Amino acid sequence: MPETAQEYRQRITNHVGSRDPLELQTAAPKKVERLLKGLPASRLRKRPAPGKWSIAEIVAHLADVEIVVGYRVRLTLGAPGTPIQAFNQDDWVTAGHYDKRDPRKSVEQYRAFREANLALLKLLAPEQWKHHGLHAERGEESIETIVRMIAGHDLNHIKQIEAILSGTR
Repeated sequence: MPETAQEYRQRITNHVGSRDPLELQTAAPKKVERLLKGLPASRLRKRPAPGKWSIAEIVAHLADVEIVVGYRVRLTLGAPGTPIQAFNQDDWVTAGHYDKRDPRKSVEQYRAFREANLALLKLLAPEQWKHHGLHAERGEESIETIVRMIAGHDLNHIKQIEAILSGTR
């Protein structure tokens, strides 16, 4: 049975636990970069199983998601209560040619987009953290929720990369 939107939110935010999501977000691109260091592109592009993403595809996904998150945060700050469009990540893998992207460039993009988003988040007034949008699948999501979700999303994909590298996925 497929995971519901609420089950997904719970699973992803559980990765964060009581840790500071901004600290986790700050550390994530460096962690991904360390995991990829010295690995040949051929290894990064190898899918662990049919239908499973390669490390290169995961990192391209992280970079693209950071663009989406930046837009969603800015949209929500500028127009609280606004609708937030969902997207199909598997369609983006194909349409965005994730299998052909340079994984090192994807990490650079991920880091740069993340730094821009963190710079904005660090400027927010306390009441701005409560501003929310209406996600098409998950319902109301505050800036605070989005930030926790992205920290958990990072951790989820870092675990996937580690599993691929260790051969357990």
